[in-house]
Amino acid sequence: MRSNKISIIIPIFNEAKNILKLIRYLTNNSSPYNIAEIIIVDGGSNDGSQNIVSKFIRSKQYNDEIKIFALNSKKGRAKQMNIGAKASNGTILYFLHADSFPPKDFDQLIINEIKNNNNAGCFRLQFNNNHWWLQLAGWLTKFNWRACRGGDQSQFITKSLFNNIGGYNEAYIIYEDNILINELYKRKEFTVIQSKIKTSARLYEKHGIWKLQYHFWAIYTKRWLGATADDLYNYYLKHISIKNTV
Repeated sequence: MRSNKISIIIPIFNEAKNILKLIRYLTNNSSPYNIAEIIIVDGGSNDGSQNIVSKFIRSKQYNDEIKIFALNSKKGRAKQMNIGAKASNGTILYFLHADSFPPKDFDQLIINEIKNNNNAGCFRLQFNNNHWWLQLAGWLTKFNWRACRGGDQSQFITKSLFNNIGGYNEAYIIYEDNILINELYKRKEFTVIQSKIKTSARLYEKHGIWKLQYHFWAIYTKRWLGATADDLYNYYLKHISIKNTV
């Protein structure tokens, strides 16, 4: 196996509308030479996501030089991503949300960073919504500032570094991306690739931009003040939760 190969890990829960679009996009915008596999980890979907993915894999309606397989897990993105990581064969792990589309040739961009000894990082963010605040929030992600990070920007990390950290902290049902990112910043192991990943603003559109942003800031502040994983999750359930998302 080539020294640098990427395992793309996608946790899903009720993503029947998005997952095939994302898989096709990934296979059409990357080189099979760089990809070890695409791993979809389902957290118990009840909208047919599992069947859709299974039928697509069996149909071979994609570049079959890229291996695609699906796993089942208990719900919870941290659990799902850890399961995907354990099953992976690549030397680089790339964690991606089902409604986020990385830039063309994202695979080579990631590998270039690894070759430059940047062992973890993300892309800049662009929302699929033209509201000025979301455009500003996306623009700010160009800077390598801890406060500008989040899971929607995706996460690449060498498998060895991921294992050294201990993977995602499964105590966190939400905020798990940020816990890992915090650890990477502590180790000065984080870079921002200046190409943009485009992600859905569906949660902002559902709740309202300012209302949701307030709740995100509240969660961030609560964690900074010492809130537990359960405290954060309870706040999320009360104010943000959408039942059909991870």
